[in-house]
Amino acid sequence: MATTMVEGGVPHSRHNAKLAKRTASWKPGILPFLLPFVLLVAFGLWSYRPSSSPLSWALTVVWSLPVVGVLVGIQGALLIRRRVRQSDRMTPAAPADQDFLIVLCPTIGRHDTYPALERSVLSYVEHMPEWFPYMRVDILTEEGCEATEAIDRLAASHPLIRVITVPKAYVPANGTRFKARANHYAHELRIEEGEALDHVWVLHMDDDTGVGPDTASSLAQFINRQRRAHPDEAKHMAQGILTYPRENAVSLFTWLADAVRPADDIARFRALTGLGTPAAGVHGELLVIRASIEATIGWDFGPKEIVEDARLALTFCRKYPGRSDWFNGRCYGASPANARDFVKQRDRWAWGLVALCFNKAVPWRYRWFLSICVATWILGPLQHIVAVLCIGLLVGDMNTSPVTQSIVILWAFNFAYVIWTYWEGLRLNALASVSGRRKWWEPIVVVALIPVFSVLEGLGGFKGFLKFVRREENKFVVIAKPA
Repeated sequence: MATTMVEGGVPHSRHNAKLAKRTASWKPGILPFLLPFVLLVAFGLWSYRPSSSPLSWALTVVWSLPVVGVLVGIQGALLIRRRVRQSDRMTPAAPADQDFLIVLCPTIGRHDTYPALERSVLSYVEHMPEWFPYMRVDILTEEGCEATEAIDRLAASHPLIRVITVPKAYVPANGTRFKARANHYAHELRIEEGEALDHVWVLHMDDDTGVGPDTASSLAQFINRQRRAHPDEAKHMAQGILTYPRENAVSLFTWLADAVRPADDIARFRALTGLGTPAAGVHGELLVIRASIEATIGWDFGPKEIVEDARLALTFCRKYPGRSDWFNGRCYGASPANARDFVKQRDRWAWGLVALCFNKAVPWRYRWFLSICVATWILGPLQHIVAVLCIGLLVGDMNTSPVTQSIVILWAFNFAYVIWTYWEGLRLNALASVSGRRKWWEPIVVVALIPVFSVLEGLGGFKGFLKFVRREENKFVVIAKPA
C-alpha cells in the first residue's frame, strides 16, 4: 500500500478557525418550523369550507403524501439537536493515525470543470493531512479528457495527489457507464493494489466540492469511533452535510434555491443513514465507506444506472443493515451556474431515481420510502398552488379545502416543514460562507421565492419522469462547475 506520512499540519487561517467554531456550535432551529406551523393551522382552520368534490379528494391525497418524508426529516433534525447536547460527553476529535484515507475525486476533465476541481483538490491537501497522517488523493479521470495536462500539473504540485486514468477501452462486466464505470475501475484497482482492507476508508467527493477544517476533524472523530467500537457494532459507511458557501456561487438565485439541499442532509439523511439504513439514498460527496465493504458491492450496476450513489445505498441497506452513520462535518460545493443548469441537474437525478424505484433487483422493502419521496417530487407541478387554482378555474370549483377539516393540520405540518428546510438550509449555507451569517433580507427572499423554487424543482422532477416513461437513452449530464 502506498502511504505518505505528513508531519504536523497546515496552520488554520482566521477564517478556518471561525468556521470550525461556528459549525461546532450549530444545531437545527425549532422556531422556524413551529411559527409557520401555528400560523398555517390558524389560517387553514379559519378558511376551511367543507367539500367532497373530485378536486378536494385529489388535493387531500397529493398534499398529504409528503408527510412520511416530513416525519422522517423532523426526526433527523431532533437527532442532531440531541447529539449536540451530548457532544461534551463524546471523545474529542484526534488524528486518525491507525487508518488510511483515500479521497476519491472523479472528474469528467473538461476545461470548464477544471477550476472547481483545482479548488476542491487543493482543499483536500490543505485540511486533511493534519487529521489523517496516512492518506492519498486520487483524481479519477477518463483517458484523453480535455484538461489532462492541467490535471497532471495539479497532481505534480503535491506528493499526496495521484491521477488514475480510466482507459477508454475499459468495460465493466455488467456494462456500467458514466461515473459508476469510473468508480468501479478505481474500486478494482484498489483490490488489485491490496487496499480493500477494513482500515482503509474511501472518501467519495465530487470535483466541485471541497473540504474545510471541520470536515477533517469530524471525519477523523467518526473513524476513530469505529475503531473503538465492537466489531459487530462498528459502522461501515457514513455521510456528512453538503453546503454551498456564498463565495462559490455565480448566481444568487440558484444559491438561494439550493438552500433546500443541506436541509435534506440534516433531516432525511440524518435520520435514515444516521440510524443505520440509508433507504433515502446518499449523495456522492462526503460519502465515506470502508474499502473492504465497497469491494463487496462495487459500482457495476448496469448500463442504465445514472444515480449510482443511491443504488449503492440501497444495496448497502440489504447487505449491511444497521451499519451506516451520519457525522456533523460539512463539505463545500457550488450551486449550478444558472436556472437552466439547475433544472438539468434535477432532471438527471429524477430520471435515475424513478428508474431505481422501479428496479426489481432492489427489494421493495428498501425502495418504498424512496418511491414515496420521488412520487412527491415528480408530482410537484400538479401540486403547485398556481396549477391547482388553474384547474379549479377550469372545472368551476375554487374550493381547495380537504375532504375533512383534520387534514388541514396535516397540510400545515407539511408546508411548515418546506419553509423550515429553506430557512435552515440558507442558515447552513451562510454559516459555511466567509461572513458566517445571512444578510438581513435573504431569509425573507428565500421564503418568498419558495413557490418559484418549487416550480424549478418540480419541473426537473417531471422532466426526468417523462424521460423514464419514454425510455429515452440514459445520459449522465455534467453541468458547468463554478470555480
